[in-house]
Amino acid sequence: MLSELETARTQNYELIKVLVEKEKTLGSLQGTISDIANTVGTLEKLAQTDEELLKKYSKVYFLNENYVPAAVSDIDDKYLLPDSTNFYIYAKVWPYLRDLLQAAERADMGLKIASAYRSFGTQATLKSAYKVTYGSGANTFSADQGYSEHQLGTALDFTTTALGPGFSAFGSSPAYQWLIDHAHEYGFILSYPEDNAFYKFEPWHWRFVGRDLAKKLHAEGKHFYDLDQRDIDEYLIKLFE
Repeated sequence: MLSELETARTQNYELIKVLVEKEKTLGSLQGTISDIANTVGTLEKLAQTDEELLKKYSKVYFLNENYVPAAVSDIDDKYLLPDSTNFYIYAKVWPYLRDLLQAAERADMGLKIASAYRSFGTQATLKSAYKVTYGSGANTFSADQGYSEHQLGTALDFTTTALGPGFSAFGSSPAYQWLIDHAHEYGFILSYPEDNAFYKFEPWHWRFVGRDLAKKLHAEGKHFYDLDQRDIDEYLIKLFE
């Protein structure tokens, strides 16, 4: 009887070892399946995110005349400069911009939007008008059509209620300093800081690049155009998180 119990115990022990090994194998397979699913999910997310949104335009990359944002949203009228004509923003950017504007409103900054999305044609017309007035000097502050961040629908020009359309003095306003301190919290960065290699200092011109990248740039005291494009592209997957 004792020998039979020992035999049964041994057999049970062997069965348990087999089960444990099978469970390990199953767990490994489940882990592999999970990794594959995550990879597929990441690729799908990237495929659904416009890769142009983090490209370094401004005399670097070119957007052709057929490029338009996937979808645009109206900007709430109360945040627009009166008589503003470019009042659209990339649809997925609007919630971040709305939060920024609401925060600025609570801080009594009087922040307004003078311009946002511009089509290829609108930028061409604007640049032509500037050339008539300023000649070659227009190249120091205005992009040619196809090289403007505004065509992406993720860039905008700010002003204040007090400054109105004459926002060349925006860099001296409390609203500008507020943006320097807080815009990164909502995913926005200053495109053309002082001494940049593209255009004259434009304190009013800001671009959405996502919270993660904006916070990184703010923490490290760097600017968007300082980074290599390959480093920037790593943040595309997190653009709207």
